[in-house]
Amino acid sequence: MNIMTTKQRAYLKGLAMNMDPIFQIGKGGLTTEYLDSVEEALEARELIKISVLKNCMDEPKELAYAIAENTDSEVVQVIGKKIVLYREARQPEKRKIVLPK
Repeated sequence: MNIMTTKQRAYLKGLAMNMDPIFQIGKGGLTTEYLDSVEEALEARELIKISVLKNCMDEPKELAYAIAENTDSEVVQVIGKKIVLYREARQPEKRKIVLPK
């Protein structure tokens, strides 16, 4: 995946602003099943928001980069306990988000 430009990151942040988190990470941390679910969601939606619960002992930023590495996605932003990830859909017909150049 190409490195995102500042303009693209800002565009994705804007899209993510009104999104609700579709996943939560709790004290169970990252499991293979969890990562598989994130993988499927990224393929379907491209842009997802994850909420880190208070009972999770890991740092949200560390979690964000671990998930991104395991799902070949990019961390758009981490604010407090919210993580926003992006990955272009692998199948062209599923692509919904067009990034600015």
